[in-house]
Amino acid sequence: MEDLFLPAINACIVVLGDIGRSPRMQYHACSLLEHNCTVEIIGYQETEPLEELCSQHSKCKIHCLTPVPYVNFTPTLKLIFKTIWQSLSLLRALFSINRPTFLLVQNPPGIPTLMICYLYCLIMRSKLIIDWHNYTYTILALSMKDGERNLLCRFARWLECYFGGKADAHFCVTKAMQMDLNNNWSISNVTVLYDRPTPRFQPIDLYKKHDIFMKLSKSYSQFRAETRDDLEKIGVKESTAFTQKLHNDIVQYKADRNAILISSTSWTPDEDFGILLKALEAYENNALQHSQDFPNLLCIITGKGPQKDEFVGKIERMKWVKVSFVMPWLDFEDYCTLLAAADLGVCLHWSSSGYDLPMKIVDMFGCGLPVCAYNFKCLDELVKPHQNGFVFENHQQLSEHLNFWFEKFPNNANINATKQVFIKHLQEFQGLRWRENWNTHALGIFNKYF
Repeated sequence: MEDLFLPAINACIVVLGDIGRSPRMQYHACSLLEHNCTVEIIGYQETEPLEELCSQHSKCKIHCLTPVPYVNFTPTLKLIFKTIWQSLSLLRALFSINRPTFLLVQNPPGIPTLMICYLYCLIMRSKLIIDWHNYTYTILALSMKDGERNLLCRFARWLECYFGGKADAHFCVTKAMQMDLNNNWSISNVTVLYDRPTPRFQPIDLYKKHDIFMKLSKSYSQFRAETRDDLEKIGVKESTAFTQKLHNDIVQYKADRNAILISSTSWTPDEDFGILLKALEAYENNALQHSQDFPNLLCIITGKGPQKDEFVGKIERMKWVKVSFVMPWLDFEDYCTLLAAADLGVCLHWSSSGYDLPMKIVDMFGCGLPVCAYNFKCLDELVKPHQNGFVFENHQQLSEHLNFWFEKFPNNANINATKQVFIKHLQEFQGLRWRENWNTHALGIFNKYF
């Protein structure tokens, strides 16, 4: 691999979004740093980026864009104002950096990113590389009355297609997107670079699970032991709602513990949490009728975004007995650990284009966590039903999966065979991590152009 190392070059990564919530672009930055690049990142810094990018010893510099101010305009005027503001802000940031050998641009959002970055590269004689995560116009269509037929969406699609086709190289996240870019956008030089987990997403032992439960119990009552009876028992040193540590430091699961269902989200329109609520309502009703066969279920939903307050309001009106919720905001390390401590993951992402795959499933698989995922046309590139998870298309199907997985939890002999199949396939998935995958599929592309 040494002969593939990049020469000393300047790289600029453009994220017209929160850098801290753009893991794939951060992973690109880390990989480029490993290969002798000086990296500058342009984007918003609402959450803390990876430590490797913020270290004073790193050859990475982050340039923060000025957030778009609130204006009391009509939706269309707001969009125009936002586009102008971001264009000027991005141009100012681009002309403040050292001339880069190339710009690696996240799409979406493609407006105004692709046009501005193309013009900058034309002036500075830098190479333009686009990493296609999805399509801007399909996301925009979610908020438009006529969807993709809306004039603004059609104009956005034209801009995205025209300036996207001007790039020197392309990455995308699925084979389905590669085919679509080739067949419908006439963009042929596209390399599929699947998302893969970093080593931070790993299965953990029971001791680490107990530690994360103890840490979270200080802030969230759902993780605390219900009474002090546990600590009064002979030999018990520490206790949570799920585990206990004995005086000899052995950690045990509690026999009557709750089950943990976990989901992460950015609370955007391409995730329908109404499906989850209806499925959990069905689980609640079934569990009340068969109380001895189904555990209490703690549903953990991490993340923050525009639709969170609406969801919180809905669950606060529900008076459930067998299902409870907690919605923590976690730092990166705790998020990784909590995924590995859960019993089942849920992904409600349905993809506005049908061509992208959710990073959260990749993270869950990296931790050895099976997932229930909303089905769409390219999901089978990642989720294999009854091999590493389940798929569903409505709340009834999701409810059936929950009932199957959690019946007689945690000692249902009927699903042990299924669990062993999942473990086998998840271990195979964990055999290829981001670094090795990037070196195999991306490094050669950079060398080809530079």
